[in-house]
Amino acid sequence: MDRDEELLRGRVYGQDHDDPRRGPRPGRDYGQLVGGPLDGLLLDITGWTRTERASGVALPTELGQFGAGGRAMYDPRPGDRRCRWDWSGDTP
Repeated sequence: MDRDEELLRGRVYGQDHDDPRRGPRPGRDYGQLVGGPLDGLLLDITGWTRTERASGVALPTELGQFGAGGRAMYDPRPGDRRCRWDWSGDTP
């Protein structure tokens, strides 16, 4: 694992890399992003409806195939109680 991957592990998507509280917070619900450019990050899904949790997301990231302005697509793993979201590709 390289240094960039180490910095991402256990962090919540959308929080600054230098935020001293970049990890999960008590009382919040998270999904784990698996594979792709955001592998290992947690996605804060607190307050999402069942329908929202069952659909995929396209998360803005500079780390994907399309660089700045691109998005990494993740879909919830069917039937997974641990709430993991699998990478399905990048989009511009």
